[in-house]
Amino acid sequence: MDIFLSYWQGTFDLVINPQKRLFWGYLLSACLLAFFYLFFIRKNSPHTSVRQIFGKDIWWSPSAKSDYLIILINKLVMMGVVPLLIGKLVIATFIFENLHHVFDGRTQIATGLSDHTIALIFTLSLFLLEDGSKYLVHRWLHTVPFLWAFHKVHHTAETLTPLTVLRVHPVEGILFALRAIFVQAVCLGSFFFFFGNRFELIDVLGANAVLFVFHITGSNLRHSHVWLPYWPFLEHLLISPAQHQIHHSVAERHYDKNYGAVLAVWDWMGKSLYLSKGEENIHFGVVGEETPHHLKTVYLTPFTEALQALPPKRSPTSSNWKQQE
Repeated sequence: MDIFLSYWQGTFDLVINPQKRLFWGYLLSACLLAFFYLFFIRKNSPHTSVRQIFGKDIWWSPSAKSDYLIILINKLVMMGVVPLLIGKLVIATFIFENLHHVFDGRTQIATGLSDHTIALIFTLSLFLLEDGSKYLVHRWLHTVPFLWAFHKVHHTAETLTPLTVLRVHPVEGILFALRAIFVQAVCLGSFFFFFGNRFELIDVLGANAVLFVFHITGSNLRHSHVWLPYWPFLEHLLISPAQHQIHHSVAERHYDKNYGAVLAVWDWMGKSLYLSKGEENIHFGVVGEETPHHLKTVYLTPFTEALQALPPKRSPTSSNWKQQE
């Protein structure tokens, strides 16, 4: 019974916890923003606007139903895996202790700064480390064949809803969990060493204030069929919903573009930035996937494809082996 209650509490936490992207308030703000854009900017009728946001062909498509099932299964899997992962406080303590050796003792800097200034620096630093690391890991998921075998599950979605963000293989879920643990530990350990206990997170409802603004201004439209572009200059700085939809496109010209989560500057520097440019008629999915929503394809096939992507072992009779001898 405890496991059952914990499972459903964790599942409902996705929509009632402001620290989660699918918090009901963020979903509501995304719907309102989408309606405002479609009705007032695109001049669609109210009926057309509502249908584009809540269309049954999107929310009850085979792809969307697969999303819902994957979320429920993954929640159960991660309940068993997450407790086994190393804790961020362990890593933070390790970093804190080793910085003493690097600097030959405790070094505190900027002692004249106010607590509010330090909190602002910490909040921005954590955000930049989080966002930059998400870009790097996301890029590796696409460019390393072994990792792409697992990340491909996310891209097999043929219709996008906000819940598609959780359409991931458990291996990818573990990888991103480790990323978050490591990044947060680096920030905590470093700031505690240099600033003592004077730093804190500037948050809104418990969420990083920067991410709160990101979510309340329509982050969930990135996984949707509402084509919302930004001005070109802004798309060099922030990833628009349209840019992330381009990332999910099956068109070759869109391959390996727009890896960023919030900031587009990482893509700009990494030469993977692609502006929306008014391109609107795009299709989502992965070319060649015959049964993208079958549970075997989602959970088991990636392991087979990942092993096939590994480089072959060198034979003892190979020329390289002989040269070493």
